[in-house]
Amino acid sequence: MAVRRVLSPVDRVSEVIFGLIMALTFTCTISVAESGREEVRDVLVAALGCNIAWGLVDAVMYVVTALVERARQVREGELPGPVSLNGQDLLGALAVFLLVSLATIPVVLPFLFLSEATRALRFSNGIALVMLFISGWSLGRYAGLKPWLMGVSMLTIGVILVGATIALGG
Repeated sequence: MAVRRVLSPVDRVSEVIFGLIMALTFTCTISVAESGREEVRDVLVAALGCNIAWGLVDAVMYVVTALVERARQVREGELPGPVSLNGQDLLGALAVFLLVSLATIPVVLPFLFLSEATRALRFSNGIALVMLFISGWSLGRYAGLKPWLMGVSMLTIGVILVGATIALGG
């Protein structure tokens, strides 16, 4: 019996990328030269809070999208009615929430284990960039494209998106 996956591989990797970009948006705005340990902690708490909040929003939108798509299919006669929420919808929403939220943890860990803020920031950003590369590599492999090229492309896109987000005040 084949196991049906709740989220597609592209959806899973995309949710991790979203979480990484949000976390990087926070960590890249830390001015370690001017910040004390307490300010760095506040930014990290904000990053975690943001990803948890965004994970919740994304999870709710996952359910809304599933219900809207199912309603369209019922209206067009592709599925029998009525339209209702099911366990797969809730499992998918939970998966989305966890992927976005948990993507922040590796990025935050260096700040918990390293006392020097500058060094922790470098490790944190390095971890996030490696995770972006691995995410792109995974997408490339899944799509039958050159994994290294997709990894570098996702890394580049991620850096550009983080820069744009910071520039726009995000």
